Amino acid sequence: MILIKIGGGESINLEAVISDLAQQPQPFIIVHGANVLRDEITKKMGFEKTVLTSASGYSSVFSDQNAIDAILMSYSGLRNKRIVELCQQRDINAVGLTGLDGRLVQGERNKGIRVRENGKTLIKRDFSGKPRSINTDLLELLLSNGYCPVLTIPIVDENGFAINSENDDIVAKIANALEIDTVIQLIEAPGFLDNPDDEKSLVKKMSIAELNRREAEVEGRIKRKLLALTKLTAGGKTHVIITDGRTEQPITDALNGKGTHIQ
Repeated sequence: MILIKIGGGESINLEAVISDLAQQPQPFIIVHGANVLRDEITKKMGFEKTVLTSASGYSSVFSDQNAIDAILMSYSGLRNKRIVELCQQRDINAVGLTGLDGRLVQGERNKGIRVRENGKTLIKRDFSGKPRSINTDLLELLLSNGYCPVLTIPIVDENGFAINSENDDIVAKIANALEIDTVIQLIEAPGFLDNPDDEKSLVKKMSIAELNRREAEVEGRIKRKLLALTKLTAGGKTHVIITDGRTEQPITDALNGKGTHIQ
């Protein structure tokens, strides 16, 4: 089985991604983002997203109630249903879900994010958290009956509230829970780049040891993404491919060796 993580960038070729998936013989699960669409919706709602950087160097979006509403409209609303629509047009019987539905992704709300502001350490509390478990019974029920799950945030906390979480962390939890052997992450670049401004600086292969080293060296958003990759590859059983989601056959390209292969 393949798990496909579709990034939320504006130039991801969604129609090509789903058309290519329709040609694949093995079953698959889709997890998707919608960050660009969320940012557009937050502006229409009259506010800007707030990014926090923790004292340990990890960046995340501050998730108050307005931010959760924007997530519900962008991720689980428009983006999710457009992907389901594309799947149905190509005879993929997709079901769009969030981690909230059926407690598909059970999370634990953060007790607080430690941040540094004006030389002081502060605790910021919001509607965000980490995925702790996956409702594998629900996923296996869908898969065994020929449905393709299309998943996104929010997830559910201990008290039934919708909370924000990192899709990269959710991918790692699902892959480990279902023992998925191949995860393809579609981004707006040929793969992992040594220099983000130079698409020719593609890293074609990366060991788990090198992944750990790179995660320790960076900060901000990329640090969180690399940390999620270290969790995903920790058992040594999952083959991760980071590849270009802008091409005409992104899944086929990835399976034929393009992108960055981590194992």
